Amino acid sequence: VSVNCASVPETLIESELFGYEEGAFTGARKKGSIGKILQANGGTLLLDEISEMDIRLQAKLLRAIQEREIDRVGGSKPVPVNIRIIATSNRILQEAVIRGEFRKDLLYRLNVMNLHIPPLRERPRDLASLADYFVNKYAIANGLSHRRLSDAASERVQSAAWLGNVRELENAMHRAVILARGEEISVGDLRTPDGRPVQANTLDATAERAVNAAEAAI
Repeated sequence: VSVNCASVPETLIESELFGYEEGAFTGARKKGSIGKILQANGGTLLLDEISEMDIRLQAKLLRAIQEREIDRVGGSKPVPVNIRIIATSNRILQEAVIRGEFRKDLLYRLNVMNLHIPPLRERPRDLASLADYFVNKYAIANGLSHRRLSDAASERVQSAAWLGNVRELENAMHRAVILARGEEISVGDLRTPDGRPVQANTLDATAERAVNAAEAAI
């Protein structure tokens, strides 16, 4: 069971997670709601973008994890729960703790196993496969014949910075599929959202040449 903490309004996230009793607040359904946590009972709850959760609600989540029970909105007694939690964030939570935006005790409680997904710029070998996948996906989605990246376009994809990571790459390949006039996608078809050409990450390339030259001189 998954909850996107960034997409649910702050006023609704508590009832979305913990559920509520009949008549707990104006507009509450007659039968109430068990909430996402109880829906995941016996299984796994994914809290996507947990760094966006209100700090008051973080305290209530911490108690639920520690005591293995929750208090439903408008409820009179705690409800036992047994779940595994996976939490994701595109921010560094340790820095959010320093800024007072995330509870330190909740971070320590959640941080049993930390899986760091590196940005695309640290995974250049993945770029070609991902680009080909998105090109095929959007050729089919737009009812077009097979498309493929030219050698030059593939090199440009692998040398670009992609600060927006997979989402930026995916959108760029979607645009390229639409802009291409034939089955081959050229470098000129690789465009940013405002129509400018996708540029190679020249700073990284310059640094790489400098490192290679230094290594060769040793």
